[in-house]
Amino acid sequence: MINNREILQTIEMIDQQHLDIRTITMGISLLSCSHPEMKECCSRIYDKVTRQAEHLVETGEAIEREFGIPIVNKRIAVTPISLVAESCSASDYVPLAEAMDRAASACGVNFIGGFSALVHKGFTNGDRKLIASIPEALARTERVCSSVNIATTRAGINMDAAALMGEIICRTAELSGGIGCGKLVVFANAVEDNPFMAGAYHGTGEPECVINVGVSGPGVVHHALQSVKGQPFDVVAETIKKTAFRVTRMGQLVAQEASRRLGVPFGVVDLSLAPTPAVGDSVARILEEMGLEACGTHGTTAALALLNDAVKKGGVMASSHVGGLSGAFIPVSEDEGMIAAARLGSLSLDKLEAMTCVCSVGLDMIAVPGDTPPETIAAIIADEAAIGMVNGKTTAVRIIPAPGKTVGDVLEFGGLLGSAPVIAVHPFSSREFIARGGRIPAPLHSLKN
Repeated sequence: MINNREILQTIEMIDQQHLDIRTITMGISLLSCSHPEMKECCSRIYDKVTRQAEHLVETGEAIEREFGIPIVNKRIAVTPISLVAESCSASDYVPLAEAMDRAASACGVNFIGGFSALVHKGFTNGDRKLIASIPEALARTERVCSSVNIATTRAGINMDAAALMGEIICRTAELSGGIGCGKLVVFANAVEDNPFMAGAYHGTGEPECVINVGVSGPGVVHHALQSVKGQPFDVVAETIKKTAFRVTRMGQLVAQEASRRLGVPFGVVDLSLAPTPAVGDSVARILEEMGLEACGTHGTTAALALLNDAVKKGGVMASSHVGGLSGAFIPVSEDEGMIAAARLGSLSLDKLEAMTCVCSVGLDMIAVPGDTPPETIAAIIADEAAIGMVNGKTTAVRIIPAPGKTVGDVLEFGGLLGSAPVIAVHPFSSREFIARGGRIPAPLHSLKN
């Protein structure tokens, strides 16, 4: 039972500490929309998405009003389009992205994910067509998000895909002024039930339609830690666990209510702490509250490991189904404290890579000089994929070569995407390494099951 004290605590968290439901994401299977003719395939995609998600936004808004819980985003994730369009005879998949964009606009959601391909062991013809279409698709659409999974712990790393994605990311930056790269993620061990963009897609093991919810609450955790200044890390961990429990219970309530009203199965609550550029809503400030002068200094990785683990331990008891990514995000441009640390110089690309060994995802919303070679981008992707492959965790790269900008400049996105200080990459070449191609084999422990 929820008592009066807990209700008052929740009201305070919402009113003063930036607590919100970051997203209600409806997953929709489009496998039935496949057709050899592009026009018919686009029509089927539009019809099914708009039919299934017709009441998603109004339902989210009604729950928001009735419960007094802010629900920031309503989103859609669909089956990877490379699978849906495999039988399509067309060589250009941009019309499919445009159909997704029109459907998202008609439904009133802010993003639709699933312009995606899964190529960790190799490419199908549909995969190659989709990946080649990504730069133009993201430049010509407003709401479409794209992802490509290039590695898994069981399959190893598809280095041909890493090399290709380095080129695709650079081309996307050229066509979109950088903003398109904010809607493009390269994964290792991608999950099928992630409600967060830009990496959400509806996996083939999912039901016909499902509701997944992503909670937030960095500001709530930061506020809670202010009451235990100077206390041992055992106390810090326990405080974070209790706070994560309260945050996740609110997410469970919203997920179940949305599921009931829409007549769609409840999937998961994603426990991830998702920051924003707003002051007081930062993961970096949580780490600094533990005693670091600036995020990125020595001790940051240990602090992030504690945070990530405590969030999962606290949240898992509050929801009947936990999934997605679940932990702590460190997107540089979307976190006020990360932005400040990058400008200060305490947060480098190398330190961010080290932090991804213990956080939820990976190198996220990082701006690099616009003249960064594609093979350097590919090598950064390969490094991050290796961390995911060896550690059996999801890792990702969302990196933006900032056109016309160099180290120290700032790339402005606005809104939840924030602003990204351009940070340095190593000047030494990775060209010959990337040119080898092939696959990096899976680690030995991938056979343990």
